[in-house]
Amino acid sequence: MITKDKLTTLEDYLNLNYSITFYPENEGGYTVVIQDLQGCISEGDTLEEAIENILDAKKIWLETAWEYQDIIPLPSTLMKN
Repeated sequence: MITKDKLTTLEDYLNLNYSITFYPENEGGYTVVIQDLQGCISEGDTLEEAIENILDAKKIWLETAWEYQDIIPLPSTLMKN
């Protein structure tokens, strides 16, 4: 089980697998969200583009949180184990 005391570098956090939720839009494309990272949201015209964009958003979110020494939550899927 992963605990916060085992996560000592930004790379450790970047390698965590956060759940991604896809919302198809009526006009086409997808909105994608990582619920565990408040405000981490993106979109894409295709699923592939949406995945690429949310992974970029995750990286930026985590880098920013790390830089400002904000609390970075663990993926909720890890918390259920």
